Amino acid sequence: MSSQITENHRENAEVFTDPAICMQKSQQLLEEINMPKGLLPLDDLIEIGHNNQTGFVWLKQKKAKEHRFKKIGKLVWYDTEVTGFLEDRRMKKLTGVKSKEVLIWITISDISIQDPEFQKITFATPTGISKAFPVTAFAE
Repeated sequence: MSSQITENHRENAEVFTDPAICMQKSQQLLEEINMPKGLLPLDDLIEIGHNNQTGFVWLKQKKAKEHRFKKIGKLVWYDTEVTGFLEDRRMKKLTGVKSKEVLIWITISDISIQDPEFQKITFATPTGISKAFPVTAFAE
């Protein structure tokens, strides 16, 4: 069941459904926007789509996944569908990504690297609260 926003961007998108190609494409897209390759550690990808005109991307996996980024001790949850808009050093209007803070899950809506020189990656919530971490924590 795909979301309405995904349907709106499907028309001019490149869509892949082969699991091996999906993994390869997800890594390639992160590389193209200068983001660390370990940022989206998704398993069992069943579809990835990218609309070059709008920058919209969606990644679908068989089931939701939790992943712990060991270097920073953060637990992140990825829904069965993760969507967002890609720009250089930025993923915005994200859906399907949450980070555990103490006892609650916080929605992540924006991930960016403002100043590549300082090697910090910033995660922001829809309310504008943000936190930065070393880019190296998200390397493959």
